[in-house]
Amino acid sequence: RRGTLPSPSNRRLFDHEWNHRGVIPVTDGVLSLANELRTRFSAVRDQTEALAAPLSAEDQAIQSMPDVSPTKWHRAHTTWFFETFVVLPHLPDAEPHDPAFGFLFNSYYETVGARHPRPQRGLISRPSAAEVADYRAAVDARVAELLDRLDEFDNETQATVLELVELGLHHEQQHQELILMDIKHVLSINPTEPAYRTTFEQAPAQTPASLGWTPHDGGIVRIGHDHDDGFSFDNETPRHDVLLQPFEIANRLVTCGEWLEFMADRGYHQPTLWLSDGWHHICGVGWDSPGYWFAIDGEWHVFTLDGVHPIDPAEPVVHVSHYEADAFARWAGARLPTEAEWEAVAVDLPVEGPLVGADPVATAPLHPTVAADAGLRQLYGHVWQWTSSPYVGYPGFTTAEGAVGEYNGKFMSNQIVLRGGCCATPAGHTRPTYRNFFPPHTRWMFSGLRLARDAA
Repeated sequence: RRGTLPSPSNRRLFDHEWNHRGVIPVTDGVLSLANELRTRFSAVRDQTEALAAPLSAEDQAIQSMPDVSPTKWHRAHTTWFFETFVVLPHLPDAEPHDPAFGFLFNSYYETVGARHPRPQRGLISRPSAAEVADYRAAVDARVAELLDRLDEFDNETQATVLELVELGLHHEQQHQELILMDIKHVLSINPTEPAYRTTFEQAPAQTPASLGWTPHDGGIVRIGHDHDDGFSFDNETPRHDVLLQPFEIANRLVTCGEWLEFMADRGYHQPTLWLSDGWHHICGVGWDSPGYWFAIDGEWHVFTLDGVHPIDPAEPVVHVSHYEADAFARWAGARLPTEAEWEAVAVDLPVEGPLVGADPVATAPLHPTVAADAGLRQLYGHVWQWTSSPYVGYPGFTTAEGAVGEYNGKFMSNQIVLRGGCCATPAGHTRPTYRNFFPPHTRWMFSGLRLARDAA
């Protein structure tokens, strides 16, 4: 899920471009960047622990389905990443905290070694959540030591270490989002319907902003990440030209109220609305509503991280698969945007929305919110937005060598691109070029949609 390799053209760690030999002249920027990364490292690592803080040790050990990983595993895996790719190769005399952890907490890195099967992560009671905390503290101390001793290394090693630390921070932010997505599913299967937090106060239902259409003239547009704009994953590059036909894109996300209309019109029972694979899937699993929806006395309710509450028709619909999003768009006389269309309208707008801040438990919305009635809105935060684009490499994309290059390119099959981030995404972790991807049948993540259509 999502790439963890930085763009090869993104090696700009000392206010100098990475030259053809991969060596950067030593400047005072080495120390300033190391200090900046040390501060960010502490903040990101602390935020992971803040997300886990409301959970008991028992909560953190459960795996409710193969796509979900226990909170304890996320905390350990992100630590294993720093230990394996940052500390052990670069800190003299460093030894693994526990040799067994490489097998337990490796995710997909075949070249690093064997790993425990993903569907069985919830069967591991040891190490305990407390022992994982000790593991995190030990590796944090070794990363801090490495950054303190950075001036002992040659230029190329310095650049590699700093690049890998930055990569590890973005990787951990991805897992922070997964912690919230996964624990929501874990808690939802408990018949007592426990809440992740209990501070939620149900706001009165609102009237959604009117659905409008934002036109785009089409033509040749340039998409993908520019290396001058800071960090990116390799799947966001190379930057390239795309020819778009004139189109219109909805000015807000599809709402729960509109989804209720789709359901009332028997949208889940009309095979002509569905892709063949989608129809086969929903018939097999018996879907007739979005994920986490259920009826109480004939009224639809939804399970959230703040507990159960009635469906608010104005809220963006969330937890729908690509199959469902595509069927809804066809029912509405529209379609899903391509990822190039989405990026073309998003690129010049500020990245703002309900994203997880520094105090995630107290201040993060953790649920989509109603749109304000002005302009093109809800591009970021709220819900990941399905596009119609298959997840493939951009023209000229090549998978890098080495273990960290495994994560991304080898997943470019049978996946669909989503854009924009969601209410569980950490602030600062999404951008116009960010490409998320999931198989079309998945919906436990915070996924929704906006509509598009060809210009008349």
